[in-house]
Amino acid sequence: MTTKTNPGRFFEDYQLGQVIAHAVPRTVGAGERALYHALYPARHALYSSDEFARACGLPESPLDDLAAFHVVFGKTVPDISLNAVANLGYAEGRWLQPVYAGDTLRSSSEVIGLKQNSNGNTGVVWVRTTGTNQRGEAVMEYVRWVMVRKRDADAPAPATTVPELKKALAVEDLTLPEGLDFSSYDFTLAGEPHRWGDYQVGEVIDHVDGVTIEEAEHMMATRLWQNTAKVHFDLTFRPEGRLIYGGHVISMARALSFNGLANAQMIVGLNGGAHANPCFAGDTIKAWSEVLDKAETTTPGVGAVRLRLVATKDGHVGHAHGEDGKYLPGVLLDLDYWALMPL
Repeated sequence: MTTKTNPGRFFEDYQLGQVIAHAVPRTVGAGERALYHALYPARHALYSSDEFARACGLPESPLDDLAAFHVVFGKTVPDISLNAVANLGYAEGRWLQPVYAGDTLRSSSEVIGLKQNSNGNTGVVWVRTTGTNQRGEAVMEYVRWVMVRKRDADAPAPATTVPELKKALAVEDLTLPEGLDFSSYDFTLAGEPHRWGDYQVGEVIDHVDGVTIEEAEHMMATRLWQNTAKVHFDLTFRPEGRLIYGGHVISMARALSFNGLANAQMIVGLNGGAHANPCFAGDTIKAWSEVLDKAETTTPGVGAVRLRLVATKDGHVGHAHGEDGKYLPGVLLDLDYWALMPL
């Protein structure tokens, strides 16, 4: 019997410097926005209203930043994380320009790091992924690292290369959309009066609301992004339960953060992130944010705020780590990002 199916790459299949062009470009439209807003309580005005976006200097309302991220990410799964044990973290993520309805997105990844784990059965692969549109323009890039199974535990380990990554992007590293202007920003339509100057470094915001993760919605969302990772669908692959896609948790927490951060409109930088503990259907996600830094920009009326977004399943606010320095068992997500806010 011959086979033409793709079993996915295993750890020993990756080589430092290898560039992988991912299959199946995806043209996005208004349907993606409608489904995204149906799956999550997403209400940021810039992504909900063409007229609001035009008043802020954009030609129309873009696709939500995280929806664009999920599309770019989903392209990479068959080549990077189909046989992953876990997605471990993110760094140096930058949204380089908005994605609009009608854009066609594709992805490519470069292997920038390899390290076999001491058990000899798995290894960590670091990749830098770039998403481009139909004109070949980069719309985003990010680094992530995943733990991947080995096909053969006896296969020789590659030379260890752990890339040096920035702990956080500086405001100068961020790319702001051309034409963006918050000088005439409508706080009433946006939903909250709080502007950049109202937030203080060190401030912790309890977003109050919670959403219980449903199996069907998670699977619909993961399919929407064409994410084929086995751990999200196949109970024989993970008998203790289908693992909720980490991006689903990110989007849910970001949507919940509207209550208290309604004017943190655009995500433009991803400094780091960890899926601290697994999430399963039936878990109720709540979220809180900490203001880590603030910076002015040269764009009219626009300030940048660095936020730490923590999603929990126990409702605990203000602390993500225990006395031993490890994540508390109720913490699902710890995400560090830059967003744009009116001055």
